[in-house]
Amino acid sequence: MPSSFNVGSGQDWDDVNVGRSTVARPKPKTNAGISSLKRAGLMTSEIRYSNGSNKSAHSATTMSARKLEETDQLKHDKVDRSLSKAIQQARMAKKMTQKELATAINEKPQVIAQYENGKAIPNGQLIVKIERKLGCKLPRSKKPTGGAAAKKTATGTAGGRGGTTRGGPAKRR
Repeated sequence: MPSSFNVGSGQDWDDVNVGRSTVARPKPKTNAGISSLKRAGLMTSEIRYSNGSNKSAHSATTMSARKLEETDQLKHDKVDRSLSKAIQQARMAKKMTQKELATAINEKPQVIAQYENGKAIPNGQLIVKIERKLGCKLPRSKKPTGGAAAKKTATGTAGGRGGTTRGGPAKRR
């Protein structure tokens, strides 16, 4: 073991400035000051598109190809006005607020507001939750009359009230 130890060798404890200088330049606060610095070449500006947004540049649309193939219209179904009125009247009869109903069915209050305003996309599971909590039967949207659903009922393969269905109990309606 060495008996003498030299502390000062190799250590530099002085302040080191890396990057910018310590002298801060004043920033212009008026449009005239900014334009004068641009003319002098001391300042540049650039345009940034979709800056600060939370959207991905690669996802152009949220609609899936399957949804586009199913309908000729290029928009989603909205909640029927009779359903939104029925939800609102049943909720008011139970003396509940939108927030109380939403927390009771584990949803956000905005979802209930969208259903009552008629702006939501109908979700069968959510409507069933609302029915259970409010204790009433809510009106459903009508099924499309043409297409595969009409063909199945016409041939008898869908299983009416008298027929047997595969894979579960009989339907409610």
